[in-house]
Amino acid sequence: MESIREIYRIGAGPSSSHTMGPKNAAGIYKARYPGAQAFRVTLYGSLAATGKGHLTDAAIIEALLPAATEIVWRERDVLPEHPNGMRFELVENGSVCEESAWVVYSIGGGALYVPGQTRDVHLIYEECALEEITIWCMENGKPFWMYVKEHEEPEVWAYLGKVWDVMQRAMYRGLKTEGQLSGGLRLQRKARGYYLKAKRGDAMLRRNGILSAYALAVSEENAGGGEIVTAPTCGSCGILPAVLSFLCDYAEATEEDIIKGLATAGLVGNLVKANASISGAQVGCQGEVGTACAMAAAAAAQIMGGTLEEIEYAAEMGLEHHLGLTCDPVAGLVQIPCIERNAFAATRALDCADYSLLSDGRHRITFDEVVETMRQTGIDMHASYRETAAGGLARVYHPVY
Repeated sequence: MESIREIYRIGAGPSSSHTMGPKNAAGIYKARYPGAQAFRVTLYGSLAATGKGHLTDAAIIEALLPAATEIVWRERDVLPEHPNGMRFELVENGSVCEESAWVVYSIGGGALYVPGQTRDVHLIYEECALEEITIWCMENGKPFWMYVKEHEEPEVWAYLGKVWDVMQRAMYRGLKTEGQLSGGLRLQRKARGYYLKAKRGDAMLRRNGILSAYALAVSEENAGGGEIVTAPTCGSCGILPAVLSFLCDYAEATEEDIIKGLATAGLVGNLVKANASISGAQVGCQGEVGTACAMAAAAAAQIMGGTLEEIEYAAEMGLEHHLGLTCDPVAGLVQIPCIERNAFAATRALDCADYSLLSDGRHRITFDEVVETMRQTGIDMHASYRETAAGGLARVYHPVY
């Protein structure tokens, strides 16, 4: 597996696969033709179906400036290797240069894949299953975060510190900001109101209300195009920072605890990415929100003193109880139901951690088995429920602009 840095990408929302990935691809293509006057970019499948709502065209056009760029939308055509396909072409004297064609896929979390090209990937983890990693930890008498420390470069800890800083800043901005989100749904930001109400409530309301407010704050910042951290995607970016911030504020977690929690959470996200997918266009929202919930649950269980078995159990439940979750963004925007899902998954993650800590860590279904189940469920899921805005809530609710 790759470094956990690949799970935590810092950038602007609203989507890692539909905004960050295409923008990065456009930058790579532009570097090939630095003096070009015009380009044509064709978006296929999910990228075309929800691209306008995810600001895909705006991100690509911005990256290719000052050249003029034509965007072609082909939502009914899906390229063979992933639903998020793109074709870049150079335009000279009004004609497309066929030999300039470059096909690339945005495969989730901001990562790119070029068919036939060996990715320049630095694999640093030999173990590719949580069971294998747990055995290593038991044999060496070390926790999961120490396993990460043994394999990553020392610089990763400074990077995780930066990740935590960006997460916190996004949350604080979201808690202060009021008003309407852009995109046409006229959706009002709710984080500040939830936070103020929760602070005045009883203990149960404070827990769930503040957790929700934290998650909403980051998710609303993402929907507004603010700077966030993929964890593991933009669409699920509010879950992990909400849980970690809550543990800082109400469970006396230190910054050192948080950084170690981010390491373990990154490991969990890495395993899902390597063995299944974190792309909503490929496996539905179970791969985004479900993975984020598993990451947050594992981090919380560790911070609250869980054993290796209890941490694994928390992660397993976080993903298991999101199996089958569809990706059905209304109007193609990362707003309904995406923002609320972050709030509910944050509370569920902490519930999973609590539940695992009440147990002795023994359970029947392993995390690795749930990851494989999620992968197969994504394969079986109809394409209309995988980030095309053609099914589910996106089909039954039609906003009037």
